[in-house]
Amino acid sequence: MKFFTKEVNIALVAIVAIIVLFIGMQFLKGMSLFSSNDVYYVCFSDVSGLSPSSPVYANGYRVGVVQHIDYDYSRPDRIIAAVDLSPELQLHEGSKAEIVSDFLGNVKLELRFGPIEGRLLSAGDTIAGSMQAGLMSKAAEMLPQVEQMLPKLDSILSSLNALAADPALKGTIHNAEQLTASLGATTRQLNQLTSQLNRQLPQLMNKANGVMGNAETVTGNLAQLDLDATLKRVDDALASVQQVTSALNNPKGSVGMLLNDAQLYQNITTTMRDVDSLLVDFKNHPRRYINVSVFGKKSK
Repeated sequence: MKFFTKEVNIALVAIVAIIVLFIGMQFLKGMSLFSSNDVYYVCFSDVSGLSPSSPVYANGYRVGVVQHIDYDYSRPDRIIAAVDLSPELQLHEGSKAEIVSDFLGNVKLELRFGPIEGRLLSAGDTIAGSMQAGLMSKAAEMLPQVEQMLPKLDSILSSLNALAADPALKGTIHNAEQLTASLGATTRQLNQLTSQLNRQLPQLMNKANGVMGNAETVTGNLAQLDLDATLKRVDDALASVQQVTSALNNPKGSVGMLLNDAQLYQNITTTMRDVDSLLVDFKNHPRRYINVSVFGKKSK
């Protein structure tokens, strides 16, 4: 009787396909059936999201995979996860494993190394595990604070609505627009003035240079003057004036006697008064002083 019948061949092919499929699934999960990696155990109180074949990372580099998770029914707070790590990885006492989830919901196990001075762990040892607070956990922690802020936010929104409905705000905005337009016009005028100054600046500089040249000429002419001689002549003139003034004020001099003698002044005044009387009498009675006779008769 032939052993490898058609039915046996079909069964053998099915068995091989199942084996290949199992190996492929394990490979896709990151697990190796013929691995020589070291197995460590991580103790958790909560493994939410963690599952067999979850990757294990150390400083962002993949170093292993979670093989299986065992639940201790006698101790509900103790869940043991067996992790398959590279034999080249060195864990020291105090190392921890932390369950981390990203924004897409992917869960991984992140190793936190202990101090290098600690004892080196060996395969089969147990390390402590924990769960990193995710965004949802942080959001849940913030809910009480958000609830306390909601009344304040509602009050702020009500105030903003009242402010937006206030006609004064529209007037203020309108005034601000007018002010902005005025500033724009002023800016344009300043730009035009600056352009004119830039065009006229060469002419102004030429005129300024001419004025400076004239100033230098005047300065040169002043420098050529004999200032000492001029000052000496001024001093001499002042000395002469002082001498004349001294002579006028000296009562013993001729001019001083004329100016300071009161009796002489009275005599001159009396004389002038007599002369004036004489002139008046001469004008009124000229015959007293002039005797003219046509026939030689002397009038009395």
